[in-house]
Amino acid sequence: MTRDSDTPQRAALGTWPTPLEPVPRLARALGLGTDDLWVKRDDLTGLGGGGNKVRKLEWTCGAALAEGATVLVTTGAPQSNHARLTAAAGARLGLDVVLVLAGSPGSSASGNLALDGLFGATVVWAGDAGHGGLASTAEQVAEQLRGRGAVPALIPFGGTSVIGARGYAECGRELLTQAPDLATVVVALGSGGTMAGLVDALGAARVLGVHCGAVTDPAGTVSELVCGLSGTHCEPKTLRLRLDQVGDGYGVLTEQVMAALTLTARTEGIVLDPIYTGRAMAGLIAAIQEGDVVPGQRTVFLHSGGLPGLFGHPATLAKAEAALTVEGHRTLR
Repeated sequence: MTRDSDTPQRAALGTWPTPLEPVPRLARALGLGTDDLWVKRDDLTGLGGGGNKVRKLEWTCGAALAEGATVLVTTGAPQSNHARLTAAAGARLGLDVVLVLAGSPGSSASGNLALDGLFGATVVWAGDAGHGGLASTAEQVAEQLRGRGAVPALIPFGGTSVIGARGYAECGRELLTQAPDLATVVVALGSGGTMAGLVDALGAARVLGVHCGAVTDPAGTVSELVCGLSGTHCEPKTLRLRLDQVGDGYGVLTEQVMAALTLTARTEGIVLDPIYTGRAMAGLIAAIQEGDVVPGQRTVFLHSGGLPGLFGHPATLAKAEAALTVEGHRTLR
């Protein structure tokens, strides 16, 4: 646990700094120069299978511990990476964890859900609930826990709050020491905290967020968080956003995302997920095609993790397995 003189407490959960790696084969395949594209490996943050939520949880869990919490309560979709890493953080810190998830039991037991169980979390199924319904159920769960003598801490959806976004302001500064000449950082925009922290550290012009469909007002969400971090107003219109990769909805695989997953895996051996990083890579491909990201400049793709979620996404697994079968037949011929 660390404390700066004028900042909240921070729990030590991750492994820092994460690597910054060149991806020359992918760069050439996308029409960039060999040295133009690099990947910031925040899938390698160490805790619980890795991912960007670890940076946020260091701060939100630090605040929970400072308040004397004995149990963490948070919300998410059934395959939530944030829920999985909250469960892992609770195990690391000796705290109980209750996950309030949309849906009902029995729909899936793979991917992140399997790891939730392995880490010892309790799941409360909230049915067909949106963000408001999940938050309301989480409040009810917290009240029940207080009645039993526990001290619950409510961790926000996606780990995203002004406190949690501090983790990605730090990441932005870490990235500047690794690549001071960077022109663009491409990042999946889920609940908004990752992009907000990067914008706070790097400026809006250098951060390209690819909306994944997790929030209804991505520009407003990120802008509000940036304002909270910096104490100054951030106009939503100054943010670089791509809104073209949501497709038919948050959990629905698109052809562009599957193509991005396949190309990244086959050129560099790097696995993306179909909800967040796959959409971010599809957004980067579109940005290159449109001239928003150009050769000759340092572009960084922030790999925010999410691999376990791929194994809980049947459509992606089916397409990957089908590709293997087809290639096998071709080889035999």
